[in-house]
Formats: sequence, structure tokens, C-alpha cells
Amino acid sequence: MTTEPRSAAEGARRADALFRRVFGGTPRGVWSAPGRVNLIGEHTDHNGGLCLPIALGHRTYVALRARADGAVRVVSAQHPHDGPATLSSPVTPGRAAAVTGWPAYIFGVASLLRAHLGAADPAAAVPGAAVPGADIAIDSCVPQGAGLSSSAALECAVACALAAVAGADIGDPHLRSVLVDVTRAAENDVVGVPSGAMDQSAALLAAAGHALLLDAADGTATPVPFDTAAMGASLLIVDTRTAHALVEGGYATRRAECAAAERALGVRTLSGADDADVVGLADPLLRARARHVLTENARVRAFVEELAAPVPAPQRLGALLDASHASLRDDFAVSTDELDCAADAAREAGAFGARMVGAGFGGAVLALVPADGAARIAERITDAFRAAGLPDPACYPAHPSAPARSER
Repeated sequence: MTTEPRSAAEGARRADALFRRVFGGTPRGVWSAPGRVNLIGEHTDHNGGLCLPIALGHRTYVALRARADGAVRVVSAQHPHDGPATLSSPVTPGRAAAVTGWPAYIFGVASLLRAHLGAADPAAAVPGAAVPGADIAIDSCVPQGAGLSSSAALECAVACALAAVAGADIGDPHLRSVLVDVTRAAENDVVGVPSGAMDQSAALLAAAGHALLLDAADGTATPVPFDTAAMGASLLIVDTRTAHALVEGGYATRRAECAAAERALGVRTLSGADDADVVGLADPLLRARARHVLTENARVRAFVEELAAPVPAPQRLGALLDASHASLRDDFAVSTDELDCAADAAREAGAFGARMVGAGFGGAVLALVPADGAARIAERITDAFRAAGLPDPACYPAHPSAPARSER
């Protein structure tokens, strides 16, 4: 099955219709933010390293209207049986953290954004502004649980909507950086997912037609032209439909293992370690985790270097994807049988290269394929899943798309 992203007009229409049906009246506007896929550089952002995501055409849409009482009410088309969830005033991080499930992401963003945009600090993005309460309706076509950052798309769309109704210019680069910090803090401190800032950075800072080179060591974000058509290629995402749960799953364990490796090496981040020191680590598990981080950073640099060529070679880019998957499977141990099946089948069907994306333990595979081969390769992957007794995967086209924005 191949799933195209919705058009912006359709996404905005659906969020608007949900708002009118549940809350009545007209929303102040509709905002959206994209999911993301990381071309290369996995489990490096939380280790002070490099990654190279793109924003996807799949987006989360938020229709919003301010409330005078300070409360936040939310409803989601993706959770139709839940009904509206409400956090009455005061909307604080502590009260938001007591909420379970998807509403915690929205309440977390709202509570933390109030602290940032309502600050008296002259350096604040909107000095003296107050983030109002809000009625919020959400509709999304970002696949959930596939490692394509549906949570960050939700957070960033809500953050842009609330900031806009508070009087902020959501196109301002400084505000965008503030929103990266706010949305990441909402996921880390309120929801409890110990993620890096790659997902939120991609949703807020990416550019259409470009990848975004992120350096977690110094916080820089550099756009990198990425034109698959010029190299006779296209991107195919294969959702294995084995959802991962980052709070309960192995992500936190990997974070702890990386921290243990840092302590053993005496470095602040694994990306700052020397190859020779990593080779000398006594614990084979910690050695493998650290080795993945260092070699993955090298693969990101090589990928960016290849993209700078007059005509990048998809074969060289594909080889880097293959090496990344092998490292994530063997050294970082976050792949699964389903992810391996998808990556192997893509290569056997003629992909230039393929690798698992996201935190792992389920989710999706990204394949770089010949421009005229996406449909055929998707069919071959589906055949491989059926032969292995697995449910059919879902396949999505991927193009470097625009960041969070106002839709109307």
C-alpha cells in the first residue's frame, strides 16, 4: 500500500471541519508542521553528534481559537473515541505531566510556551506576551509509531499556533529556535521521552528542497541542497507497521548505555571521544554503542560531502545507508526482523541502499531507489513480507518539504 501525503488545502479543511463540529464557531486559523525522516545520523543527536533530516510532506494540522479563561481543550481526529481533553487553568508543566496519553504533548507545549513567551526578559521572543487558553482541533497524516516523528509534528504545529495567537512572528528565526527548545522540553520533561532535538529542529528549521545538517555539539543547523531527481533517484519510506513506544521501550536503555560509555571514556559526549579510546573500552557492549556513534558521524560527513558533488552518486549515498543500517543492527542493536526484512528486500529489488530510521525497535525503513523503480520495489518488499508471514507494510514517497507554517 502506498500512502501519499494530503494536500495543504485538504489538511487544513479537515482540521477546520473537526474544530467546527466539536467546538462550534470558527477557528482563528490553521497551522501545520511536518513529520521528518532522517537521511542519516541515527542516535547521534543525543550523543553530541551529526544528523541529516528532511521535513516530510506528511503534516499535522492544528485549528485553534483562543480562550479567555486560560484553559486548553484539545480533540484529535486520530483519537475519535477519546473526545475532547481539557486542562483547566492554571496550565502548568506539573499539571500537564500528570496527564497521560497524547493530550500531554499539547498541554506540555502550552505550559512551557507560557513561561517562555510570557517572560519579562527583554531577550524573550515576545516580551510580555501571554499565551492564551485555546480550543484546539488536530488532524494529521503523519504516520504514527513509524519513526517519522508524529509527536514532534504535533508539538511544533501547536507551538506555532499558540505563538501566533499570542502575537509572535512565527517566521522569525530567533522564535523558531525558542520553539525548538520549548517543544523538546515538552517531550523530555513533561511527556518523559528522553529525546534529542533533531525531530523538533527538522519540523521548525527545515527548508523545502533541502536536508538539514544538525550539529548537536554547537547547535548549528545548516541547509544542504538535496535533489533526488537530479541524481535519477527518489526516496521511499517503508512503514513496517510495528509501532515502537519510546517511553516504555529500549530508547531510554540506549541513552543510559551511552551515558555509561561516556563515563568510562571520561568525555562529555560520545561524539567527542577518540577512535582509539573507543577501541580500548573493556566492556564490549559499551564499545559497540560508542563505535556506532563515531562511525555514524563519519557517515553523515561523507553523505554531505557526496551531496556537494556536481552530480551526487546515488550508489555512494546508498552504500552509506547500508552501512548505517548494519551499524544500527549490530553495534546499536535497535533493528528488528521486520526492519531487516524491509531493508534487505529493498536492496534485492534494486534500491541503491536502505536503512532503518528513527529510534528503532519497530518503525520504518528509508530506501534510496531509482526514480522509476519506487512502485516496483514497494511491491517486491510487500512480497517479501508476505513470504515471511508478516503483515503488509505501507510505503510512502518522501520529498524534502517545508517547515511548520500558517496555512490560513
